[in-house]
Amino acid sequence: MHLHTYYERGRHVNISIFGLGYVGAVSAVCLAKQGHRIIGVDTNPVKVDLMNKGIAPIVEPGVGELLQQAVTSGRLSATTNLTDAVQHTDLSLVCVGTPSSANGSLNLDQVLRVAEQAGQALRLKNTYHGLVIRSTVLPGTVEKAASVIARESGKQLGRDFGVADNPEFLREGTSVFDFENPPYTVVGGTDETIVNMLAQMYAGISAPFHAVKVREAELLKYACNSFHAVKVTFANEIGAVCKKLGIDSHAVMKIFIEDTKLNISPYYLKPGFAFGGSCLPKDVRAITYEARRLDVAAPLLQSLMPSNDAQIQRTIDWVVQTKRRKIGILGLSFKQDTDDLRESPIVTVVEALIGKGYDLSIYDANVNIARLMGANKTYIEQEIPHISSLMKSSMEEVLEHAEVIVIANKGEGFRHILGKLKPGQMVYDLVRIAEERNTEHGHYEGICW
Repeated sequence: MHLHTYYERGRHVNISIFGLGYVGAVSAVCLAKQGHRIIGVDTNPVKVDLMNKGIAPIVEPGVGELLQQAVTSGRLSATTNLTDAVQHTDLSLVCVGTPSSANGSLNLDQVLRVAEQAGQALRLKNTYHGLVIRSTVLPGTVEKAASVIARESGKQLGRDFGVADNPEFLREGTSVFDFENPPYTVVGGTDETIVNMLAQMYAGISAPFHAVKVREAELLKYACNSFHAVKVTFANEIGAVCKKLGIDSHAVMKIFIEDTKLNISPYYLKPGFAFGGSCLPKDVRAITYEARRLDVAAPLLQSLMPSNDAQIQRTIDWVVQTKRRKIGILGLSFKQDTDDLRESPIVTVVEALIGKGYDLSIYDANVNIARLMGANKTYIEQEIPHISSLMKSSMEEVLEHAEVIVIANKGEGFRHILGKLKPGQMVYDLVRIAEERNTEHGHYEGICW
């Protein structure tokens, strides 16, 4: 099958949807509205009967009207026969439940059962078929489903069938609008054919289409929902402190969200090293102390410093596990283009390594200037003279000395070191100066990637 068969402008895809709960029902009516031919599949005959009568099996604004239109036009029908649905469609969307187990783990029984049944159905099919997991699943689930399908069908992944993850971003109460106006569409597929099929399926949706690695797609939904939970909890904890102090929390947060440069922005949302400097650590300590003084439970705020400390410890642990003694540090200030060493997290790393007897060399152009004439001259001389003595005058001196190099900020020239590494040198990047993990001669690794 030609990879672009399903990406002809205006071509509609025949789609079966497994699971006619909330996500399945909304997906069915919205895709039928786009002109695709939909077969809904559910083990519950009552849901199937309701769908075939044009009666919505869920309560959601807009779904009932769209369902009636889809059934009347002949673009949507429902059945309990999964095998028949697979035979008559090109693509199957898995929208079954993934509930929590008693211990908090994700229960994949329904997803894997559908994969097993789909695999058995594919034994009888001679054309390519795509299985798309819309249910929220952890990384590795697509691989498990693909393995089950291959086992049950006797077919080859990538040639006879493909599997993809396509997370949904639907809010109850506004799901039809959300389906038709998503922030983006994300697909992680096992092969190009299934990605192209999904691109065609979503051709009528005006939103960026991101084809990513399978595990990236699987994890994205958890990143989104966890961040939403963080935002709700953060606002509630600030609100609890405000109430104790007699402050209008809504007035505070109304101004807070107007800052789209830092507060509501991508600025801080890039995995990397710990935060530091003269403001963040001090102010986090102050607000958490005030919460304790007011007897306000603020576990999210109180977790920030321990979590930050854990990020620092990850760097120390990584250096220790290399079993090498000569360590080079590029960047000593808490971020590039400053000489500020106050609560710089890399200073904590350096002090820990000195205490463990490591042989260190350090380079930071801005700190070198500060040693001579900057505002931090006194701090350097009085607070960290033991570190000051380890400073080198050039990046090349550090590269010549070190077996392991830690890049702690995005200082000028640091991104060029990968082409200067000696065989066997190791680089631990805390700020992501490069996209690739490995260099031609040395070893390159990031703290969070």
